[in-house]
Amino acid sequence: MAVITFGGPARYVQGPGVLGRLGELTIDIGRRLLIVADADVLAILGPRLEAAVPDQAARILPLAGEVTAAAIADLAEAGRDFAADLVVGIGGGKALDAAKGAAKALKLGFVAAPSIASNDSPTARSMAIYDESHTLVAIDTLSESPRLVLADTEVIAAAPPRFLIAGIGDAIAKKFEAERAAADGSGNFFDGHASLTGLAIADACYRTLRAYGAAAVASARAHRTSTAFEAVVEANILMSGLAYETCGLSYAHAVVRGLSKARGAADTIHGVQVAYATLVQLALEDRDDDLIIDLMTFLRQVQLPVRLADLGMNDPSEAEIAEIGRLTGLGPAGGKIQVLKSAAEIAHAIRRIEALAG
Repeated sequence: MAVITFGGPARYVQGPGVLGRLGELTIDIGRRLLIVADADVLAILGPRLEAAVPDQAARILPLAGEVTAAAIADLAEAGRDFAADLVVGIGGGKALDAAKGAAKALKLGFVAAPSIASNDSPTARSMAIYDESHTLVAIDTLSESPRLVLADTEVIAAAPPRFLIAGIGDAIAKKFEAERAAADGSGNFFDGHASLTGLAIADACYRTLRAYGAAAVASARAHRTSTAFEAVVEANILMSGLAYETCGLSYAHAVVRGLSKARGAADTIHGVQVAYATLVQLALEDRDDDLIIDLMTFLRQVQLPVRLADLGMNDPSEAEIAEIGRLTGLGPAGGKIQVLKSAAEIAHAIRRIEALAG
């Protein structure tokens, strides 16, 4: 029998204004905080951050460029000079990944405070490392899950709504990827296999998004929180993260490898690519047209793509579709996604989605 594993952040705190509790919630695990913040977010939240840690020393560093090995090394060096004992990442995925990299280099605990809900990276150990041209070169991993995830929905609601929408696109895949990974015997991100608990969370994530997604997007457009908004933030960040780390990923994220190099699609945000790629996964699994069209209807409702033209690739050629299929099977160092379908099968699935969307 396969060994199952389940993991996740030690604590998750979500709600309006909870960033102000950063000091209160970290005082027992860190007295000297290295805070890595997205430069744009820092320009807005800087005074609030300083006020949030009145009883701790903090060195706050902005991140403006790519998450490269060199950038991580510079942050780690600053942390050593400061004698930091805890690393906090504040902002979007880049700032969080850079902070994770510094925490790993320094062998310190990590705290995530996302300013957007565009993906589930705040809860996860994984981090993406790029080169200066924004080419993904590796997936690295923290030795332990975040000590704390602090999701301030007042901050998240102030962000452009496209980020919440992208988070829905990233999270909507997790039910299908978790089930596929379990069926294929794929390992999860804790060197084990999916648990029933993880699969139940993946299913709950999907049901939450379908029930509250449209209303949450309406709240995001009004820059206000609501019951639906809170539910979708939890699904985008916590449920999605627990599902993927403890169950594994599959074709939806694999297809993104091809989309991230494709004409037009390469310029779109990750979660938007995942939304379309989820449809491709369903086609690869020979799911019924009715199921695929039902999901397409929802994706259209929340302004997510259902065809390549929606990603900026008008009139895709056979060669372009074939190239997406080829790249789907190529993964970066540290990736754990099984691709058991051929490039030709993937291309066929893309053509099926294009036909159904039409």
